[in-house]
Amino acid sequence: MTLLHVPYHLDERLPDRGIPLPAGTDVETVTADLPDADVWGRFVGLYDRVAEAVEAQANANANANANETVVVVSGDCTVSIGMVAGLQRVGVDPAIVWIDAHGDLQSLKTTTSGYLGGMALRLLLGYRADLVADPLRLRPPAPERVLLVDGRDLDPAESDYIASASIGQRPLTGLTADDLPEGPLLVNLDLDTLDPHALPGLRYPAPDGPGIATLLQAVQTIIDTGRVAAFNLACTWDADPDAASGTAPENKLAADPDPDPDPDPDPDPDPDPDPDPDPDPDPDPDESASTGDRRRLVATILKMVTDPAGP
Repeated sequence: MTLLHVPYHLDERLPDRGIPLPAGTDVETVTADLPDADVWGRFVGLYDRVAEAVEAQANANANANANETVVVVSGDCTVSIGMVAGLQRVGVDPAIVWIDAHGDLQSLKTTTSGYLGGMALRLLLGYRADLVADPLRLRPPAPERVLLVDGRDLDPAESDYIASASIGQRPLTGLTADDLPEGPLLVNLDLDTLDPHALPGLRYPAPDGPGIATLLQAVQTIIDTGRVAAFNLACTWDADPDAASGTAPENKLAADPDPDPDPDPDPDPDPDPDPDPDPDPDPDPDESASTGDRRRLVATILKMVTDPAGP
């Protein structure tokens, strides 16, 4: 199986070592010559490349009669927009399982930070389709086929939208197969769902989150359904693992350049100790302890996704 590596946070190319990948993995790095355009045009350019790569991987799996998950490792959740478009191009309309400390359901009207990553799920659901969904030929999933897992750090406007749109929401702790939407699944796992003490250096840490043991149990529950068509592991951390957490990226909109024609109406802490993931068989002597921790966590989750027997 080939792992798709999308080394971007929004439209910002990440350093080569920003996402430590397991040694010996067959990797295709997906990059794009982004147009000299506004941020929306650059998003479309990148996500169309992601859609092409996902489409090609899904077709290769089908031709080999391999019931394999298309696996992406990226720098943020917006990559899932391109992944859904790619799956739809091969006739798969996935339901969405969105694991995140945040809702990613802001709009241009409700965002207070201007951070476009905070709109990832909303864009996937067809918000301002003229900006991203329509150029990608994306068919937005119905809200009732979307499950937000965790979402402990929501703004009031996001909570209102969840209620009005009938999006499901469940805590990470105790997640069961019965909680999941029916049909093939696109799973987006933002690692900021973890408590910042379990994973330092997150761009947008949210306190009182679960530990690694709880996260791995939830991932295993989802994988065990056998219905995961694609999986995005969003490594939303600072490129420098020893930098102070909570630094804000540059990709923001200071103001809405194009007024929104449809304005929107305005969990339990987990004390589980961090299990000891599989030891790294070939550690890099030049990487810091925190980089090594990241590498082992990524390797453990990827092994769970690609090997149904688990880590």
